[in-house]
Amino acid sequence: MSRVVHAFTTEIPVWSPYVTPVDLAAATPEQMAAMQVTPSNKGVSPYVLTLAHDPESLAVRSPLFNQIMYGRQGLTSAERELGAVGASVVNRCIYCAAVHASRFNNLTKRPEVMDAIFADERSAKLEPREQAIFDFAAQLSDTPPTITGAATKKLEQVGLDTLEMVDLILSAAIFGWANRLMHTLGEPTEPI
Repeated sequence: MSRVVHAFTTEIPVWSPYVTPVDLAAATPEQMAAMQVTPSNKGVSPYVLTLAHDPESLAVRSPLFNQIMYGRQGLTSAERELGAVGASVVNRCIYCAAVHASRFNNLTKRPEVMDAIFADERSAKLEPREQAIFDFAAQLSDTPPTITGAATKKLEQVGLDTLEMVDLILSAAIFGWANRLMHTLGEPTEPI
């Protein structure tokens, strides 16, 4: 039996669902379409197979997620990943934090940023722009009503424009949702 991972890490754990995922070989045409399975793309994660129990929701969720995290304009991909990590740290989602910290590291080649966040969490000391992005995502995830004009002013002061701020909010917000799905549908475990 695999052990549950409780500490933040950049080594991506295995996500083990509590419910039996959809069997890809027995999936309905609606589930296959929602999972975007094509003859050349049959790699479907246990998470997506679990979400495929509700193909109508999954069919909307995946394009939205991809647009928020991989849109061509606005916030850089690395900064969107940083926003996702900020939300995931507050929500204690070990799996999401690991996945998106790993992506941040691959994009920036600066593992010291995630090392600092995982060591000190909300007290991590970062470069000013990254600090503002991380702090905003964490604050939004912790207590959304505390976000005021002063919080967005801090983002402006480190050079974020309006589109970049909206991208950051979308990134942190979708991880508020994703973290809750991950927590309630499964758990991060050590690879076997």
